[in-house]
Amino acid sequence: MKRILIFLGHPAHFHLFRYLIPKLQREGHVVKVVIRSKDILEELCKREGLEFENIQPTYRKKGALSFIRSFLQKYVRIGSLIRAFKPDILLGSEPTLAHLGKVFRIPSFIFSEDDAHVIPQFAKFAYPFVSAIVSPESCDAGKWNNKKIGYAGFHKLAYLHPSVFTPDKSLIGDMASKPFFILRLAELSAYHDENRKGITAAIAGKLIELLQTRGDIYITSERALEPQFEMYRLKLPVQHIHHAMFFAEAYIGDSQSMAVEAALLGTPGIRFNDFTGEIGVLNELENRYALTTSISTKEPDRLFEKVNEFLSQPDLKKQYSVRRNQLLQDKINVPSFFVWLITNYPESAREMKSNPNIQYTFK
Repeated sequence: MKRILIFLGHPAHFHLFRYLIPKLQREGHVVKVVIRSKDILEELCKREGLEFENIQPTYRKKGALSFIRSFLQKYVRIGSLIRAFKPDILLGSEPTLAHLGKVFRIPSFIFSEDDAHVIPQFAKFAYPFVSAIVSPESCDAGKWNNKKIGYAGFHKLAYLHPSVFTPDKSLIGDMASKPFFILRLAELSAYHDENRKGITAAIAGKLIELLQTRGDIYITSERALEPQFEMYRLKLPVQHIHHAMFFAEAYIGDSQSMAVEAALLGTPGIRFNDFTGEIGVLNELENRYALTTSISTKEPDRLFEKVNEFLSQPDLKKQYSVRRNQLLQDKINVPSFFVWLITNYPESAREMKSNPNIQYTFK
């Protein structure tokens, strides 16, 4: 039995761990979930019935001083929880855990699906101190690859693998009555998004013109929507978004995460932003499995051509479903693998180093 502390700092982290936490608990492990207020994270945890402690219930203001204050606050509050809870392992995607793991001599895992060169500041701040970097094989941890536990899968299979996720049309209501498309508008405001562009209002308008003759359009947006797009806002409960994505005719957006999710669900997808060709996971999904398409913002005409190409193929969803099935055959059962890796560490890490094929026992 292990005592496991998990820090969730972003809604994406909730999805990553949502099925792992009950799996770990069913095996008799004691799990302490710690969060901070970020977007819809607390709402997701409450809807899931997940017990958690929010160490930062107020949102951080912008600016360097606020960032430093927030970071020190995390150190103090998580450190206090570690003293009280006495965990055997720390899990998350948070540099604080790596540092505190060193201080308290507790193993720490960082789960990352971003290449080190895409998140250079995070990598430099966290990777030197962490015990292990848990990443897909196609993800490059740079000079810290010696710490990487690479596996044949993707983070998002931790919650989209068929062993844990079954798409349910009844959960999306009237959306299912007609063909529909999902348009995602990301904020692109993280430090690693600096000087990166995505879908502008003008491009979004053109996409709507192209798509509206073939089905309904639903926009999910991190940023404030322009008034002319408000009528397209997706009003589905946040916990059902992946069911909607599965049944959508296509996904178009400037979000990396949702592009990966669409690919793993077998939904035709186009990603339009300035990270084209830079991200190992998306490169694998595009070049090996043809499950997503990346287009630079320098090529808007190519974006519209690709959308028209999608619309001209009535069997496109079937093609992507076949490709998705091939991917699932190639990859491991990520939820089961993660549980084994966590609960048997450090022996599991040594086994992965000496015999990486052991992961294929999780199918």
